[in-house]
Amino acid sequence: MTGLLLKAATVSLMLQFICIVMAQAAEVKLLGAVGMREVMLDLGPKFERATGHTLAMTFDASGVIVRRIETGETVDVIMILRSSFERLTQAGTIAPGSVTDLASSIAAVAVRHGATKPDMSSVEAFKRMLLDARSIARPNPADGGASGVHIEQVLKRLGILDEVKAKTIAFGRPGDPEAMPGYKVAVGRADIALHQLQELLAVSGIDIVGPFPRDLQGVFMFSAGIENGAKEADAARALINFLRTPEATDVIKAKGMEPATP
Repeated sequence: MTGLLLKAATVSLMLQFICIVMAQAAEVKLLGAVGMREVMLDLGPKFERATGHTLAMTFDASGVIVRRIETGETVDVIMILRSSFERLTQAGTIAPGSVTDLASSIAAVAVRHGATKPDMSSVEAFKRMLLDARSIARPNPADGGASGVHIEQVLKRLGILDEVKAKTIAFGRPGDPEAMPGYKVAVGRADIALHQLQELLAVSGIDIVGPFPRDLQGVFMFSAGIENGAKEADAARALINFLRTPEATDVIKAKGMEPATP
C-alpha cells in the first residue's frame, strides 16, 4: 500500500510540474532579418526544447521589417541590423535597454558548383569579375537589407552600377529562400551570387569564392530588441539571453557569422 501511495504521489507531482511548465510556456513572435535566418532555424528548436516556449518566426529584409513595425505590426522580438534600430528606438517602439548585439556577417561571392572560381585578389580583379560575368544575382537594395545596400554602394564606388544593373537578374522576395542569390546561381539562372556569407553557405550546389576584397568589405551587425508592450516580454528576454550562451556562440560560428562580444 505504501508503495502504491508513493507512486501516486510521484505521478501527482509530475503532473503538477507539467502543468506549471505549460502555464509558463509562451509563444514568442519573432520578426527577424534574413541574415539571421540560418542561425535561428538551428537555434530556435534548441531554445524551445530548453525552455518549453515556442517560436513563431518570420524573416524579411531589415528595411522591410522596420516599415512593417512602423505600420502597426506587433511582435515580441525584432532581430535586424543594429543601424536599423535607430528609427524604432527614436519612435519609442523598442523597450529601453533591450537592444542586444548578437552576430555580425560579411559579404561574399559564390559561383555554381564546379565552375571556375574568378580572381578576386584585388579591387581591380573584383571589378573585372563583375564586368565579365554574364549574369549576377544580388539582393534588392530597395528592401533595406544589409548586403543589398552595401553591394549597391560598392558598385557605385567602382563606377559600374549601370553595367551590373543591366545583367542583374530579377529580385525576389527576401523571405523566400528560393529567391535568394545563391539559389539563383545553383539552378543556373546567374553566373555569380553576391550575398552575405552565411546565406551562401546554406545553399547546396554552389561554391564560395571568398569574401569581398578588404577595401570593399562591409561588416553587418545584427541585434535583437523587445518591442515596447510585447505580450511575452519575459520569454522574449529569455530568447535573447539564450542567443548569447556558449551553445549559441558555437552555432553562430558554424553558420559563418561572428558572435558579438559581451
